[in-house]
Amino acid sequence: MNNITIGQYVPGNSWIYKMDPRLKVILTILFIVMIFLISSLKFMGIAFGVFLFLFISTRVSIIRLVRGLKPLLFLLIFTFILQLIYNREGKLIYTFSMQIGLFQLFIMLGILIFYFLTKKYVRLNIIYTLLMLISIFLVLWLSRFDLCMWKNFTFEIYESGLSNASFVFLRIIMMIGFTTLLTISTMSTDINNGLEWLLAPLKLIKIPVSIFSMTISLTLRFIPTLYEESRKIMNAQASRGVDFSEARLHNKITQIISLLIPMFVISFRRAEDLSNAMEARGYVIGAKRTKLDELRFRFLDYFCFIVSLGFLGLVIWSRFLV
Repeated sequence: MNNITIGQYVPGNSWIYKMDPRLKVILTILFIVMIFLISSLKFMGIAFGVFLFLFISTRVSIIRLVRGLKPLLFLLIFTFILQLIYNREGKLIYTFSMQIGLFQLFIMLGILIFYFLTKKYVRLNIIYTLLMLISIFLVLWLSRFDLCMWKNFTFEIYESGLSNASFVFLRIIMMIGFTTLLTISTMSTDINNGLEWLLAPLKLIKIPVSIFSMTISLTLRFIPTLYEESRKIMNAQASRGVDFSEARLHNKITQIISLLIPMFVISFRRAEDLSNAMEARGYVIGAKRTKLDELRFRFLDYFCFIVSLGFLGLVIWSRFLV
């Protein structure tokens, strides 16, 4: 459960925890919009520095941000490499001269065999896989053995490719970071109240805002719960001899079915328990409800909102007027 951060609230007492949840939802959307408005790597780097300052000042462990990025690590690396390969504009920065032959093939096969024999003993599989890929790249780049050499080729890095790759990389990290910061510092009930307040104008066109916001908050709330349940089921299956990492394709399909069926049963059971608990507390769908704690904007909220509007103005100025 520690490997997932979306929907997981972490108690704390820093300044971000004291902000109004309505404003936190607004600022999260505002910052994501600002990220997409930025058009240059220089301003994206400045925005990333501001993001790191905000994250550190909230006294939330940055390790949680890294854990939140773990499921997207492959996507980040793939996008970064794709931008480097196919964007060939601007100044040439560096050229990697590589060669492949019988010697390099044997070394790469040895690395792959070592990887498949040892990966089940390593906890950080994604990082371990990344290290193996880097090792294969170094073999193609640094090894110089002309016996039975098949082909020489080059891998060129251009200024525009590196700039665009870094740009997209930072944008994805900040998007995940801001949403992670929201869910870590705000309880699901507060997110529900904030969304219901923000979507209140939709009531004029007969949209059930309260039901919609409750659905979103419950979804965020049960992401870490269902993740933990899946871990328990996988551990129980592993104790019975099921290996989810090492199997043929048809065996993997059977293993996935053995995981999905208990997950569906547990999900329906939890949904029934939740509905019974909500009915026992007097919850009626569509009925008007009162709040135990009334939300009020304070000086900190107004200050953060004004500063955020200032950042938005600078971003708009940098995009359209510079």
